[in-house]
Amino acid sequence: MLIIPVIMSGGAGTRLWPVSREGHPKPFMRLPDGESLLGKAYARAAALTPEGGEIVTVTNREHYFTSKDHFFESRLGRHQARFLLEPEGRNTAPAIAVATQALAERHGEEVVLVVMAADHLIQDVEGFRRAALHAAQLARKGYLVTFGIRPSAPETGFGYIESGEQLDEAGGCRVARFVEKPDLPTAREYLESGRFLWNSGMFCFTAGTLLRELGEHAPEIAALSAQCIAASPAQESAGVLLQELFAPSFAELPDISIDYALMERSSQVAVVPAAFDWSDIGSWGALSQLVAADEENNRVQGDAILVDTRNTFVMSEGRLVATVGVDDLIVVDTADAVLVARADRVQEVRQVARRLKQQNHDAYRLHRTVARPWGTYTVLEEGPRFKIKRIVVKPGAALSLQLHHHRSEHWIVVQGVAKVINGETELLVDTNESTFIPAGHRHRLENPGVLDLVMIEVQSGEYLGEDDIVRFDDQYGRVPR
Repeated sequence: MLIIPVIMSGGAGTRLWPVSREGHPKPFMRLPDGESLLGKAYARAAALTPEGGEIVTVTNREHYFTSKDHFFESRLGRHQARFLLEPEGRNTAPAIAVATQALAERHGEEVVLVVMAADHLIQDVEGFRRAALHAAQLARKGYLVTFGIRPSAPETGFGYIESGEQLDEAGGCRVARFVEKPDLPTAREYLESGRFLWNSGMFCFTAGTLLRELGEHAPEIAALSAQCIAASPAQESAGVLLQELFAPSFAELPDISIDYALMERSSQVAVVPAAFDWSDIGSWGALSQLVAADEENNRVQGDAILVDTRNTFVMSEGRLVATVGVDDLIVVDTADAVLVARADRVQEVRQVARRLKQQNHDAYRLHRTVARPWGTYTVLEEGPRFKIKRIVVKPGAALSLQLHHHRSEHWIVVQGVAKVINGETELLVDTNESTFIPAGHRHRLENPGVLDLVMIEVQSGEYLGEDDIVRFDDQYGRVPR
């Protein structure tokens, strides 16, 4: 039985602002143990496939290079990475449909898919593997299987699944119905009944079953996803199987969840009770539980001094944070934004992110340190007519051949050796050396070494926006055809 894990990596995680942002979403967040949620998802996926097996990631085109870095950082041996790149977010039904179409074409309709979220935390990988194998057996019998989490409290933030007829001795059941997020009295009734499970948003099915059920209950999605895959050929790229979804075709797919489009309509849906730990890390309260508490029930990640403080979580990415005489707070400090919230109102952090988006504020989209295919840049300081950046270029990587109309740049190398194209000149710039790029000059920066290249860039000009860039050549596909 061939099982292929499919990781859906598209959530914004606005309740975890200011660490989770549009350009650096929740799956890329580092947990207290130093691993990312996406990296942990790759480890779970690898447990379902033999050495050399395929692991599929469905994500936005803008997040491809960072996702690929997390895949290879996870050291998954010789597992084959496959990426389906969305030009825009269209919810879970289109994403699952196009992934299933692509895998059916490559492996046939009997292939079993296990669809999981990139931003969930499951520590018991072996328990997850056993549940997935149980689900795969039901999937081979023609069921669309969802994973249900046994509720530990009357939670109002999750959808619920009501279990119906039992299908096997291991506890698999037909789904009687899906229920939206309930109010507190209803959630208490669900908990006491013992028939309801939390809807985890994870699924298992054969490609053939999903495509047939889509054809019956959501024929538009079935037809459009097939057209999209037909217009989106796969290609090998640096050891990765890459499939960029054709934007005009993908845009025609409706923006709808797989629950609404299919699961709530089909009569072939089963649920497997999950005998493993599970958290969607849906708020700062959930994330804080991953940090050990002190005698006052305070939890600290980073550098902090707490005086007369209780029941408080402090996370600092760099600076020292001090609290005095406070109780029941969440404090999250990043390089350019600070969140202070009452612990019982952390779900409302999404309202901050919503307002920032409405204002088109940079703090909604990006951090001070921004990931790029070639490395990172960090804005150290900026003011009228100047900006100072710290630029890190990975070994063997290169920025695009480009020019800027409105700014000049002064580059100072502080670690490594830079290979620079400046107009018609090509030169090597060593540590503690510099070069000047006038406005209007074509230029390129490359790291020919085996260690990170680190340099300071000083920009000067009348306009310093990131959109003042004209690319002529780029090894990462960022030059329009």
